[in-house]
Amino acid sequence: MTFKQLILTNNWQKIAPLFLEIYPEAEKNMEGYQAVFEKLKVIDPEESDISIVISKEIDDDEEYIEACGLHKNPKNEDENYLQGIELTPWCKWLGMDISKESLNDFSELEIIVHCLYEMTFVGFSEEAIQEKINKIENNRTARNQ
Repeated sequence: MTFKQLILTNNWQKIAPLFLEIYPEAEKNMEGYQAVFEKLKVIDPEESDISIVISKEIDDDEEYIEACGLHKNPKNEDENYLQGIELTPWCKWLGMDISKESLNDFSELEIIVHCLYEMTFVGFSEEAIQEKINKIENNRTARNQ
């Protein structure tokens, strides 16, 4: 099952209450999350070699949920490990499969909530995300000169 399929088979009215339960601090941005959810319904997915992995993690005795990507056909050693995907274009998110473990451990609505939270971590538009990518690239270029 792809993320796009999850988006198309669920609705915001079911997602919103769970979103607030899982991420109560998101209340002030619910309109932004809803706008992104609605936009995802009309974006064409782009095929991806990455699966979305939702997992429970513990760091310093604090439990949290992580949404990452894992390459299905790794081409180098780094691709054998979970990857941050928060800066990934939304069309690629939509083409990603949901890992079997994630589908077993989380409900469809929980997966959508965690993915929406992760994919909007930098902003509620792809332009905001691109600005962050540009800033990172500029900083990297400046350090290497």
